[in-house]
Amino acid sequence: MKRFILALFLLLLVTGAFLGWRVIGPGTAFSSDNYYLYIRSGMTYPQVLELLQNDTVLKSPAVFNFVAGRMDYTGNVKAGKYEIRKDMSVLGIVRMLHNGKQVPVKIVITKFRTPQGFSEAVGKKLECDSAAIANFIHNNDSLREFGVDSSTFLTIVLPNTYTYFWNTTPSGMFRKMYAFYKSWWTPARIQAAQARGLTPVTATTLASIVEEETNAQADKGKIASVYLNRMAKGIKLGADPTIKYAMRDFELRRIYDQYLKIESPYNTYIHEGLPPGPICTPSEATLEAVLSSPSTDYLYFVAKPNMSGYSNFAATYKEHLEFAKAYRDWLDKQQTIRDSTNTLKK
Repeated sequence: MKRFILALFLLLLVTGAFLGWRVIGPGTAFSSDNYYLYIRSGMTYPQVLELLQNDTVLKSPAVFNFVAGRMDYTGNVKAGKYEIRKDMSVLGIVRMLHNGKQVPVKIVITKFRTPQGFSEAVGKKLECDSAAIANFIHNNDSLREFGVDSSTFLTIVLPNTYTYFWNTTPSGMFRKMYAFYKSWWTPARIQAAQARGLTPVTATTLASIVEEETNAQADKGKIASVYLNRMAKGIKLGADPTIKYAMRDFELRRIYDQYLKIESPYNTYIHEGLPPGPICTPSEATLEAVLSSPSTDYLYFVAKPNMSGYSNFAATYKEHLEFAKAYRDWLDKQQTIRDSTNTLKK
């Protein structure tokens, strides 16, 4: 009898140790360093368990189910993106999911030209897809709390690295961007904009044009001064980048006369003043160039006839025509060289 009791005790001890090891020992079945579990809003516990089983995440789904029940996770599923590291224990996994300890998602905002491009890029990072984001930014009621509309919403999307949880809503996403926008626009920067007859929205819109005009930082302030001078004199901006935006063809190398007649509120050759909103998300450096733009008498500029990326500036139309002709002649010469090269290759 004593032997039987001893054997039973040892059996229970071994069984308990085995089950305990299944709970606190390595419980994952994948070979990679980690696995990202995406729990969509509204998912139920059976759906989570099925997802883990289908992706062969766990060595023993039964043990996971047992622990989940004991830790009251089955009725407390929290949406989000979770990182399950290789060899995590079942106990650690359930505890992480129960506590909703998501892994953060980083969204790096650099340069976007269109609302569609913004929606598609961000929609790949968050649970709310591109369609949901597009619907939000095209709903002026949704944007009202941020002081923008569907044409100007990109003014609050300043280049930066933003950290979110995967299941953040479009509204939550914009609130964080808006908070950074408000902190960036200090009283000193707002005053600098006002001194040039601008607001944060119009300054960003102007900066977006300057951003598309040149990569030469030294020229950005002077280009901004050209457009500010034109607006002050009631002269149409005539900005080529707005034609590219109106045509949604950002690869255009030359703007021909027929392009200047396209009907669009973004065509600054036929409409006075700034376009309805930004044509891209300008960099911080370009915004600063606009806010510190010098006082000049320039009304015109055209690219220099070389590959430097810099421009020649002029206060009179006569001088501008001379610079423009030199640039056109240079372009024609480059085209002739390319045509000759292509002919020789045939």
